[in-house]
Parts: sequence; structure tokens; C-alpha cells
Amino acid sequence: MERSLVLVKPDGVQRGLVGEVIARLERRGLRLVAAKFLQVPTQLAETHYAIHKGKPFYDGLIAYITSAPVMAMVWEGPNAIAAIRQTMGATRPWEAAPGTIRHDFALEVGRNLTHASDSVENGAAETALWFKAEELVEWSRDVDRWIFEK
Repeated sequence: MERSLVLVKPDGVQRGLVGEVIARLERRGLRLVAAKFLQVPTQLAETHYAIHKGKPFYDGLIAYITSAPVMAMVWEGPNAIAAIRQTMGATRPWEAAPGTIRHDFALEVGRNLTHASDSVENGAAETALWFKAEELVEWSRDVDRWIFEK
């Protein structure tokens, strides 16, 4: 079972799209295991985006992600990383497939609404960065047997 961090970034929160993102991931069959609404501290933002430090857009990225609250969540399921990224759509909204969140609601890369982990390893690392182990809820749904093969 894969896990991914999903952030509804400040633009998605400000535009009232948190429910839309959650609804699409739930309808996809993924299971929510953690969620919190928070104002991102600068230190957390800098750690999360450390890979971009030194790039021309880094300072703006930190300023943006800390500018308003985000909805941070962890979702799980078989092939969750690929399923979530497919549901979100391409990073560049104009390249996103019709029916994806970014295609349907975004126009620019800097306001592309969401973040999702890009690998199983990053899913684990990002989950550990944003959530304490005790904040993750282990549970099953009755409907899981109709969604998950095993």
C-alpha cells in the first residue's frame, strides 16, 4: 500500500477547492489517513522545498507556500502515487489532461493548486516531515474490498 503527501496549496484553499480535491481522491478509491489545516512555518517550507534551494524561484516559492493556510493530507492505496498524480494532472496546467484538477481549475504553474509526492520514497519522507506517526490513522473501510484487489 503506497502513501502520498497531498497539499492543497494556498491558492486552492483561497479558492475554496479543498472539498473538491478531497472528493476526487475519495471517489478515485484512495483512503485518507491524515489531515490537518495549517499555516506553514517558514522552517517547514524550507525543509520541504530544500531541493530547490539556490534556484531563481526558491524565495518566491517559500513566500507563496507560507502566504496562507494549506490543507495537508496523507492518502493511501495501491499505486497511490501514480493515481494521485494522474488525478491532479501535469504540473503545467495547460499540459494537464481534461478532467484533472489542474486542467479544470488552474492556468499557471505558480498557482497549480496542489502538491503530491512523486515517488514512494518521497511519499514516506514527506509524510514523516509533515505528520507525526501518531497522527496517521490506520483503518479500513467496508468498501475497501470492492476497491482494492487484496
